[in-house]
Amino acid sequence: MKTALETTILENSPILKRLANNFTTDPFEKDDLVQETFVRSLKSLEKFINHPKLVSWLYVIMKNIYLNRYRREAIHRVAEKEISSNMQYNVNSYNSAESKFVISDIQNSINSLSDENYKIFNMYLEGFKYYEIAEYMNIKEGTIKTRIHTARKILKKKLQVYKPK
Repeated sequence: MKTALETTILENSPILKRLANNFTTDPFEKDDLVQETFVRSLKSLEKFINHPKLVSWLYVIMKNIYLNRYRREAIHRVAEKEISSNMQYNVNSYNSAESKFVISDIQNSINSLSDENYKIFNMYLEGFKYYEIAEYMNIKEGTIKTRIHTARKILKKKLQVYKPK
């Protein structure tokens, strides 16, 4: 016999999958959105079983998941663009070995951050908001902003050899 929770998930999955059409046409991404929506809602889902606004509540969660992903991807694109624009390349002499060294230098610089600052900076790069990082790390938001600023200064200094002259 299925529990009320399982029944709720099974009954609402097709509805959420249709609503995911508002965000993407990729069937795999739709499935991911629906699955992550239910995962994120599990803590409180039992309270909403048989609630008339269950689907609305799940839709808001799905929309937030999608928007956070979009923001993370946008931040990554901006970060990649910023890094590449700060590096001086001669198109005629570009080669993949040089590229690998640059990527390795960037990764080594990020890895050299303290464990806590590494985690904070990575979350920032993944698109988490300051208050989300603060909540997750159980640290004040102002401290998070300061640590991200400091980490960026450290990385900028370590990677200054790639700054255009």
